[in-house]
Amino acid sequence: MSRIGKQPVLIPDKVKVGITNTTVLIEGPKGKVSKIFAPVVKITVADQKITFAPTEESRFANAMYGTVRSIVAGMVKGVTEGYSKDLEIQGVGFKANLKGKQLDLALGYSHPILMNIPEGIKITVVDGTKVKVEGCDKQLVGAVTAEIRSYYPPEPYKGKGVRIVGERVRRKEGKTVA
Repeated sequence: MSRIGKQPVLIPDKVKVGITNTTVLIEGPKGKVSKIFAPVVKITVADQKITFAPTEESRFANAMYGTVRSIVAGMVKGVTEGYSKDLEIQGVGFKANLKGKQLDLALGYSHPILMNIPEGIKITVVDGTKVKVEGCDKQLVGAVTAEIRSYYPPEPYKGKGVRIVGERVRRKEGKTVA
């Protein structure tokens, strides 16, 4: 049995929770998030609490029991506080701009990279080199951040590229002339 799964998730004020079969929909001041879970976990709402219980005695049900509770707790946090990730762009001539619903990245390639911003994500660009990704879905914020970083990950020789704030890049020594 999961020790995490036994703990109920408290529902704060201004948050609405809807459960139908295996789908959980949570609405709050920052937005709404819905997820579909495996039917091996029973999710119930009572007295401003969400409780979880495995529906069968299998290894998969016990594994999903704590996982579902953790994901639902993250969903509740997302609609109340929200999630954000900060990126920084380093390199001469490397910059980012917002063009409507697209993020325009100039990363040293012969062409600009235009990335469509998904629904539910807010991106802000400061000074052309600092990008902030915000949203209420933790998974989507992380996926968009990883996609932006994947266009030009930080390279180990000069450190140029797109990095997550706080990320440590191991630097390598360049060639030496003998």
